[in-house]
Amino acid sequence: MIARLTGTLEAIEGSVGVVRPAGALGEAMSLEVMLPAYLARQLATSVGSVVTLRTSAFLQAEGQGTSFTPQILGFSTADEQAFFDLFTTVKGIGVRKALRALAEPPGVIAGMILRGDAKGLTALPEIGKRLAETIIAELKGKADRFAGAGDIQTRVGVGRLPPRQAPASAPGLPGPAGDAVEVLVRLGEQRPEAERKVLRAIEKHKTAEGLTADQLVGLVFAGAGAL
Repeated sequence: MIARLTGTLEAIEGSVGVVRPAGALGEAMSLEVMLPAYLARQLATSVGSVVTLRTSAFLQAEGQGTSFTPQILGFSTADEQAFFDLFTTVKGIGVRKALRALAEPPGVIAGMILRGDAKGLTALPEIGKRLAETIIAELKGKADRFAGAGDIQTRVGVGRLPPRQAPASAPGLPGPAGDAVEVLVRLGEQRPEAERKVLRAIEKHKTAEGLTADQLVGLVFAGAGAL
């Protein structure tokens, strides 16, 4: 089984990435890699660049299960791959449904699970109210390690992380705004884009006063379509 794939990202077609492997193999073929929705969105700006993906395989049933086609799944990190594997243990969530449902990075979705935020989960594609409640029931306590910084603060029950764990504020963005930028960078955003999104969220909200980093990140994702 292919565990890792490095090559040139030739195209993003929906939630499928087309990768031409590095080296001699790339002269003969390109591979289609199925990606979670959030990762396909992130990689859309990297077409033409060399990417490295963690990969796993699954057999897609065809003809009502009379035949099977091998497919490659791609993830940017081992943690994202581990979260996907955990997410698909939930009853009613198969591989293809999980790929569509993961429209936000694992840290964001794990935070919803940690907080018991069924309403937030229902905003994801493919996730209805009953399935959201099932996800929380089956994964709460298991998905905690994937949660973002703000959710970890909630879990330990303190107002902020201990000093050596607290994210440093981004240059030019003090306090919670800078912390929100750091959370977005951890989730895969480039720093300039993360800063732009946080500033845009503050502008739309009219003020950053009294908002925590976690709330600012929530505003960024709530307005993702307009940012």
